[in-house]
Amino acid sequence: MPEGEIALALAELRNALEVGLARIDGQLALLVQRSDQTDKAVEDLEQRVTSLEKGRWPLPTIAVLTSVSAVALTFLGVVRG
Repeated sequence: MPEGEIALALAELRNALEVGLARIDGQLALLVQRSDQTDKAVEDLEQRVTSLEKGRWPLPTIAVLTSVSAVALTFLGVVRG
């Protein structure tokens, strides 16, 4: 194989490698971007769940207080009645 053909084959191989690496870099950048978006979405969801949990805690307490109040009013009604 003459040196000119070897040099041409190496140049083509180098070009193919550079194109392949550029494609891989682009795909990796896209994956990193999607990963960042997913991380942000998970963080937002965690904040929403935490907010809902904080807003929900008084409901059982209110139910208990209502039940205790009903029992107390019933008891007072029986004692007075």
